[in-house]
Amino acid sequence: MRIAFFDTHRFDRAAFEQANAAAGQSLTYFEPRLTSQTAGLAAGFPAVCSFVNDRLDGPCLRALADGGTRLVALRSAGFNHVDLREAARLGLAVTRVPEYSPQAVAEHTAALVLALNRKVHRAYARVRDWNFSLDGLVGFDLCGKTVALVGLGRIGRAAARIFRGFGCRLLGVDPLLSDADARALGLERMALTQALEQADIVSLHVPLTPGTRHLIDAAALARMKPGAMFINTSRGALVDSHALLDALKAGHLGAAGLDVYEEEEGIFFQDLSDQVLQDDVLARLLTFPNVLVTAHQGFLTQEALRAIARTTLESVGRFERGEPLGPTQVQAEQVLKQ
Repeated sequence: MRIAFFDTHRFDRAAFEQANAAAGQSLTYFEPRLTSQTAGLAAGFPAVCSFVNDRLDGPCLRALADGGTRLVALRSAGFNHVDLREAARLGLAVTRVPEYSPQAVAEHTAALVLALNRKVHRAYARVRDWNFSLDGLVGFDLCGKTVALVGLGRIGRAAARIFRGFGCRLLGVDPLLSDADARALGLERMALTQALEQADIVSLHVPLTPGTRHLIDAAALARMKPGAMFINTSRGALVDSHALLDALKAGHLGAAGLDVYEEEEGIFFQDLSDQVLQDDVLARLLTFPNVLVTAHQGFLTQEALRAIARTTLESVGRFERGEPLGPTQVQAEQVLKQ
C-alpha cells in the first residue's frame, strides 16, 4: 500500500525503512506537517502516516478523504490532534501506537528530575567556560523524597518502578488505580489536591483530553509545596503555561522540567536557531536557570522508534488485508469517554 508520511525526520525515516524491509509497503516522505493546507500532497495515497504535531481537523480529513485516503496511521500514542468524529463520518480508519516503549518516557522523566536537581545543565555550561565553581549547584537526595505520579498507565507505572528504586515515597493519582495495583507498585492512592500538597516532585503521565486540559492551572500550582519540582513529559496542554510562568516568577516552584509545551506546534521538531522565537511564554521560560526544556524527545530511543515503525506498518498491513485492526484502532467512541 502507498503511504504518505508527513512531518518526517531522519530519525524516524531510518526506523521505518528498516521495518519496511519485512513489511514491503511503498513509503513516500513529506517534510511538512499534515494540515488542511498540505493534505493535497496525499492525493492518491490510500494511507497517510501522521506525527504528533500534525493537525487532522475536519477540513484536513475531508481533503484526505477527497483525495482517496482511507487510513490515517498515527505514529504516536496520543490522538488528541485528530477529529475522530469527522474521521468516522468520512469512513476513515484511524490507528495509533498505544504502546511503544513506556520505559523511554519514564526514563526521560527521571533524567529531567536528576538534571534539574543536581543542576547538570548549569554545571555543563559552566565547565565549558572553565568555571569550576560549585556555588549554586547544591541539590538534594532523592531518597526519602515524595513523588506524586499523576496517571498510572504504562508510562506512569514504569516511572513508579524507577522512583521506587531511588527510595522515594510514591503517591499515585489515578481514579482507575486499584488497591491491589497500588500495593504492587508501592504507591499510596491519593486525590490530586492532596498529592500536590504533599509532593516534593509532581510528574504528569496522563493523556490530553477535554477533561484533562489545564489539569495543572494556577490553583493547582498554588497547592504545591513551596520549592517543589514539576515535570511534564506527557502533553503540553495539560498545563496552563501562563500560570506555570507566574509560579516560577513568584519563586513558588523550585524547578520545572518540560519535554512538552502547550504551544509546541510549529516550534518543536524544527531548527529555529537562526530565527527569533515568536512564542513569548516559551522564550521567558527558557531564561529561568531552574527550568529545563527538551523538545518532545521522551520517546526518542532506538527501541521505541523500532516499535513505532513495526506497529504502524503492521496496522497498515492488517488494514490492507481487511483484517481487524485490534487495539491499535482509535474509535470515535473514545472521544465520548474523555
